[in-house]
Amino acid sequence: MTPSGETAPMAVVTGAAQRLGKVIAVELAHCGFAIGLHYFHSAQAAQQTAEQLRAEGATVELLQADLRDAAQIEDLFQRLDRLPYRLKVWVNSAAVMERGDLRTMEAAEWDATLALNLRAPWLCAREAARRMSAGGVVINLSDSGVRKTWSGFPAYVVSKAGVETLTKLLAKTLGPAVRVNAVAPGLILPAADQDETEWTRLVNRLPLKQAGSPEDVAKTVRFLIENPTITGETIVVDGGYQLV
Repeated sequence: MTPSGETAPMAVVTGAAQRLGKVIAVELAHCGFAIGLHYFHSAQAAQQTAEQLRAEGATVELLQADLRDAAQIEDLFQRLDRLPYRLKVWVNSAAVMERGDLRTMEAAEWDATLALNLRAPWLCAREAARRMSAGGVVINLSDSGVRKTWSGFPAYVVSKAGVETLTKLLAKTLGPAVRVNAVAPGLILPAADQDETEWTRLVNRLPLKQAGSPEDVAKTVRFLIENPTITGETIVVDGGYQLV
């Protein structure tokens, strides 16, 4: 409980309407944070997630924005400034993973992926840190697949590799008030167009022979928030995917 007269802490999770972002938001709501639930297109899913959390007793504020647009990021933070909460945690979860080929993909496709996956985490972390003078945590979502150099997802791989370097740079720049870490999930959720046979094949190659769960990732995010001496690190949650 927040002591009387003290502003409640808020955790903002980008891309929190569904899938992994939603599970992270649920985990942080269970930690007692007011939740800033960011979404872009998924208004219906965001509303359903908000209703679920409110039914469990959480405080939720819906925050719609296209994070590829720097002006909309600025507007989002202005809206946050008008809310009666103390920004304590920012989780950069929103991302896009598009197939492509370096030989043929359009520059606009490349730019759109990096704008959301890499530039937005930088801009959001910078703005969040300006509001965390009393201390706070930024968590970035990477991907253990960046170590596999997936040629079928070139812009995505470059963006997530950049996120891990960005995490170190932010940790060095924003400390000591703000800690910055990353989580790199592996085989957690199949893509909407993922072939079930191919997914099973990939999972069976893992040393642990099982996919992870979104809850595994969310618990790692929580661990990084609660441990006061970790910054600049990327924790891989992938069942040993990097070993195969």
